[in-house]
Amino acid sequence: MTSLRQGRFVAPIIGILWLLVIATTVAVAMSFATGAAFRPALAGSVLIGAGLGVAALAVGNVWALIGGGTVAAFLLTLAGFGAVQVGEGVGLGGILLASVLTGIGAGWPLHSMLDGHPVGDLTRHEFEEVVIRFLTGFGYVFFTAIVVIPFYVMVMTSLKSQQALLANPLDFTVDLGAGWDLFRSYRELFQDFHFGSYLWTSFYVSVLTVLITLLFSVPGAYAVARLRFTGRAAFSRSILLIYMVPMIVVALPIYIAYSVTGLRNTILGIVLIYPVTTIPVSLYMLQGYFRGLPSEVEDAGLMDGLSRLQVIWKITLPLSLPALASVSLYVFMIAWNEFLLAFMLLDDPSKFTLTRGVAMLNSSEVPRQHLMAGAVIATVPIMVLFLGLEKFMTRGLTAGSVKG
Repeated sequence: MTSLRQGRFVAPIIGILWLLVIATTVAVAMSFATGAAFRPALAGSVLIGAGLGVAALAVGNVWALIGGGTVAAFLLTLAGFGAVQVGEGVGLGGILLASVLTGIGAGWPLHSMLDGHPVGDLTRHEFEEVVIRFLTGFGYVFFTAIVVIPFYVMVMTSLKSQQALLANPLDFTVDLGAGWDLFRSYRELFQDFHFGSYLWTSFYVSVLTVLITLLFSVPGAYAVARLRFTGRAAFSRSILLIYMVPMIVVALPIYIAYSVTGLRNTILGIVLIYPVTTIPVSLYMLQGYFRGLPSEVEDAGLMDGLSRLQVIWKITLPLSLPALASVSLYVFMIAWNEFLLAFMLLDDPSKFTLTRGVAMLNSSEVPRQHLMAGAVIATVPIMVLFLGLEKFMTRGLTAGSVKG
């Protein structure tokens, strides 16, 4: 085991493994970006990876590693032994770009992974640190890829014409010379498929769901966290039991009940059923936060003559704004993305939510680029909202985790 922990063995092994990751990433990225054939190669990855791994121990300059990796990748690709093999029709520009990406993607991380480690025996801590750094880098690349690649394919497909899709469905490049005509699918969605109405319906349904959820979950969570009553502990533990029952199981009873009462195919019915799915998780999140608030502040308000409702309104709620913001964002995302109930209960296109409208596009009569454009329209607003308010959501979810 000691010999395996020597730097001269660890460095080339880590270098080879990391080059395989980078070569695969660069090949996929270049194929999607240019439409040309790029593929990772084992032999080139072994040669370049082992060399860069050893060089990372001997060379302390990251730019030298990047430059050396780029030159080696370029020359070996020209010789047919590169880490990224190119297909016919790829010029020197494409080869150079792939080589630069390989050099940067390999040299900089390998310098970080192996920086400061000896050529001789590594301690157990040093060996584990190198392995953890490699696994961390691999995790970043892998999980970024599985998120970015589907979104990239979705966006690029939405910008293509029907002729281009029929000619080569796997070509994810676009003709930038088309100008504003690239967004033809989006324009037709709003003009011919009434996606503006779907956006507005999803927006106000989600907002109403947030308001109704808070209206019931705030007093309910406060009661569980602060008041003493029979069955309090059992109620607290059973809040999330509703999530043990799959929605598909209760879908048929909901459909029958809504058909009998006339609530099917109405916005009112959707607004009534959505909070049923969001109130339990909101109760669970808020009760933990309320328990973390110092009760002495509320006791002082009661001693000053405030009623319990006034204490909640003037003291508890202002202190709970981070939690309320995080719960509101979470509930909004659930309502915005909900599909099963909308698909089951809505048949009138004038009342479709956005997810129901996107499902309508999944038809052989509708061009594929329109479906992808609809998916982009449904995804981008909630993604922008989440990225813009993510820090508030994180703060609200963790603020009540430690009491005191």
